[in-house]
Amino acid sequence: MKNKMTTSILLSSSLLAGYAQANEDKDASLWKASAELGYVSTSGNTETDTLNVKGFAQTERDKWKHTFELTALNSSDKDVTTAEKYLLTAQSDYKLTKPNYLFGLISFEDDKFSGYDYQVVEAIGYGRRVVEESALTLDLEIGPGAKQSKLETGESESETLIRAAAKLDWAISKTSKFNEVFTIDSGEDTTITKSVTSLTTKVNGDLSMKITYTYKNTSDVPVGIEETDTETAVTLVYTF
Repeated sequence: MKNKMTTSILLSSSLLAGYAQANEDKDASLWKASAELGYVSTSGNTETDTLNVKGFAQTERDKWKHTFELTALNSSDKDVTTAEKYLLTAQSDYKLTKPNYLFGLISFEDDKFSGYDYQVVEAIGYGRRVVEESALTLDLEIGPGAKQSKLETGESESETLIRAAAKLDWAISKTSKFNEVFTIDSGEDTTITKSVTSLTTKVNGDLSMKITYTYKNTSDVPVGIEETDTETAVTLVYTF
């Protein structure tokens, strides 16, 4: 599954990069993108390796805004894998009368230590920018969706859900910004609550340092799996 997942992510990344490149000559200013990389290696009494890679691309054209995000995390302790996760998310927003919009979202996640082979979520709904100031914005979203999951045992699960999200962007200063994305996917059997909090500080030019704290709670998990996962990451971000 790892090879299939890696191939899928690489293919998706290539398609997104190709789409961005194809439109670059038309109007490069319509695109904004960033790449993140974090790597920690220790030796001696403790031998660990952790690699955290993220990619982000967004474009706005007339009534549409498209956002793509890719995350890959791999951690090992003395050649034994302790964490391996891949997440690909794509969202399209259709702008209505300001500050309202409609959204459609799809996400694909493979977390080796979650008890699932993969999980897919699709959702559509209504969004509204409830705060819009020069340095601060807050978007709220809600709508119906569905989730399909395949457990490591080979069993498949499917359920409908309601998705709610809050997205906060705060430019603290010219060189620092704070972001918070809080989502709830409440299904018939399982509720997933996730919070991604980040602080980004510019280092030099297009290079920044980013600290991210991720909290995820799943109300119903396979036997032997913890309900709550947390992750703290320090990465370098290149914006282009």
